[in-house]
Amino acid sequence: MTTKTVLITGANKGIGFETALQLGKLGYHIILSARDESKLEIAVDLLKTQGINLTSLQMDVSDLESIKSAFQEISTKFDKIDVIINNAGILLDRDGEFLDISSQTFEKTLQTNAIGPFYIVQTFLPLLQKGNKIINVSSDGGQILNGISTWAPAYCISKTTLNTITLQLASALKIKGISVNAMSPGWVRSDMGGVSASRTLSEGADTIVWLADEVSSNITGKFFKDKKEMHW
Repeated sequence: MTTKTVLITGANKGIGFETALQLGKLGYHIILSARDESKLEIAVDLLKTQGINLTSLQMDVSDLESIKSAFQEISTKFDKIDVIINNAGILLDRDGEFLDISSQTFEKTLQTNAIGPFYIVQTFLPLLQKGNKIINVSSDGGQILNGISTWAPAYCISKTTLNTITLQLASALKIKGISVNAMSPGWVRSDMGGVSASRTLSEGADTIVWLADEVSSNITGKFFKDKKEMHW
């Protein structure tokens, strides 16, 4: 049986690292990607002690040239990627007035959390085939059906944008048989979520792993939490 390969961005810590650990234990070859090369190598060494089969990839998802360079590197080593997990994200604003957000914070948040995942898919598309999957790690804060969240508005807007990009990608890639779904991990105890968060890293990664390993690639354009479909 051919080993499946999964690219995970922002995977040197938190939910990304936990996802790499869980999928690695299921036999996936992990392309472990992060912006900071020194932190990336620490994560690689930790995963290797768990017997995980992996390749490290330095890539800044907020920088298109970095994404293109990473693709050139990976395309010399792999002829396909079975799953792309757009996990990398930043939270720069928390409590505060929307109109007080600096241009730097607003633009960097959108670039990293929403535009970057689109460029990842666009750039790595030549390595995707029918039956492959794209999973975008979003947030409850990206939902708008029952009203917007005013906490961390730049972050929430970036996740709403990511949800819209997910739907657009799902529509564009359906003809190729490539699925694109988003998920919310909930409030997870990580550097971003903090120590007071209600969920463990394992719980946060659970739905990502489920989407990658169990859900049919015929399911596309959906938003999930706790393995259940959510409203956008």
